[in-house]
Amino acid sequence: MTAAANAQTIERFYEAFSRLDAPAMAACYASDAVFDDEAFSLRGRQQVGGMWRMLCTATKAKGADVWRLTWRDVQADDTSGRAHWDAHYRFSATGRLVDNSVDARFGFTPDGLIATHRDSFAFWTWSRQALGAPGLLLGWTPMLRNKVRATAAANLATYLARQP
Repeated sequence: MTAAANAQTIERFYEAFSRLDAPAMAACYASDAVFDDEAFSLRGRQQVGGMWRMLCTATKAKGADVWRLTWRDVQADDTSGRAHWDAHYRFSATGRLVDNSVDARFGFTPDGLIATHRDSFAFWTWSRQALGAPGLLLGWTPMLRNKVRATAAANLATYLARQP
């Protein structure tokens, strides 16, 4: 694929994300896609798409009134791309408002689907907003990061098990 086509995939992904359209987001990924961020390490479109369905469903149910996504600096070449995005949302587990600033890196398949996706953000900043005092006091520790990752993995496994 061309750089322009890969940039269009990134744009299509974030346009769908801004609408909380998880099926359209999942359609941007290759079947064997890999996704990593501070909370999740996922393999395959089923897990990656399931994560986006879970997060979009939770946002629609508990935070659609405050949801806002913006993105910028989309760049791509024939094999990779990147973008920056900012999300304003209500963290469903605590009800606390979060402004998360994220840098994304992508790798693409030859047919223009996302093969790898890595989101990076300041975990301590996120945890202070999302978790309150525990995030403020412990957000810099591996212990809290590992607890968040374990909880996210368990929540996703439960969510996926309930899907038809």
